[in-house]
Amino acid sequence: MAKQIAVVSGGLSVPSSTRLLADMLSDAVVAAVRDLGEEASIQMIELRGLAHDLTDNLLTGFARPGLQEALAVVREADALVAVTPVFSASYSGLFKTFFDVMEVGWIDEKPVLIAATAGTARHSLVLEHALRPLFAYLQANVMPLGVFAATDDFGADVYLRQRIGQAADQLARWLAGSAAASAQRRRVVDDELATPTDFETLLRKASGGLAS
Repeated sequence: MAKQIAVVSGGLSVPSSTRLLADMLSDAVVAAVRDLGEEASIQMIELRGLAHDLTDNLLTGFARPGLQEALAVVREADALVAVTPVFSASYSGLFKTFFDVMEVGWIDEKPVLIAATAGTARHSLVLEHALRPLFAYLQANVMPLGVFAATDDFGADVYLRQRIGQAADQLARWLAGSAAASAQRRRVVDDELATPTDFETLLRKASGGLAS
């Protein structure tokens, strides 16, 4: 079964450098997962189209169908790629609101690749002082390598593409490792069910424990 990757893009303009970075990361993750012998499916969520629904949710506590669907995509995904523009040295309000209205626990232990765009490289630390703490608080597994792209980085910038590839590889390896660990746990359970301990042996062990 293909890995389901939810990609949240907080870009506001059309076209958007944030969406461009989200697309580049999506392509790199699909390629990295395929290199490990699996397939990945991307589901893109553009927050720009959900702005009114997010505001209504904050005011009423109820999510309209479009927002419900977007939240469900994130909840059910195997991994999340989260990309935000930088406003006032932090993630955008729209980006934060999306995760504010999400139910507690929906991304617990989910692998998350964080990324951000800005007009200047001076905002590059937003990954560490804003995005990483946010997702750590939400109890997600934040990938060690994030991706920041200033306006000048797009185009023929080799470093940006290398970093995107490295970050995608980390996420793909995490997914592969999680799948292997899950399969191992299933094998252990199956083995125990295939050769259950008989009741007499269990009684002897219990009696020995009480006697000691």
